[in-house]
Amino acid sequence: MPFRICFVCLGNICRSPIAEAVMRALLAADGLTDEVQVSSAGTGDWHIGEGADERAVAVLARHGYDASAHRAQQMVADAFADNDLVIAMDRANLAALRKLAPAGEEGKLRLLRDFDPDAPGTDVPDPYYGGDEGFDEVLTMVERACHALLEQVRAELQRD
Repeated sequence: MPFRICFVCLGNICRSPIAEAVMRALLAADGLTDEVQVSSAGTGDWHIGEGADERAVAVLARHGYDASAHRAQQMVADAFADNDLVIAMDRANLAALRKLAPAGEEGKLRLLRDFDPDAPGTDVPDPYYGGDEGFDEVLTMVERACHALLEQVRAELQRD
C-alpha cells in the first residue's frame, strides 16, 4: 500500500496545489511515484471542482511543474483514514484540521514548513489577495520544505 500525503490550505487553489505539484515532481524524479501518492484539499468549500488559481498554474509552469489537471476538493474527516500525513500550509488551517480530525488521527497532522530546518513553525502565506510575486515566494518556500519532506518520506519507506 502506498504512503499517502495530502497537502491542505484554505481553498485548495493556491498553496496546496503548488505543494502537490512540487511533491509529485520530486517523487517522480526520485522514482517513488508507485510508493507515494500525493493529493491536496482545502478546509473551505468555496472552490470545489475549480482548477488551481491561474497565478499558481503560471508560476508552476515557469518552473517546470504541471498543475493543469488540478481540481479543488474539500478535506473531510473520512479522508484522514486514507492518508499517512496531512500537511497544513499554515497554523490557521492546522487548527481547522485538528478540529476535523477523528479521534486517533491527530498524529498525522503536520505544518509544511516544519520540514524546512530553517523555518519550523512558520506559515506558508496565502498569496491569493496579492500579486504574482507572492506566488513566487510561496513556490520557493514549498520547494525547500518539500525537499526536506522527501528525505523524511524516504526514511519512512525504508522502515517499512
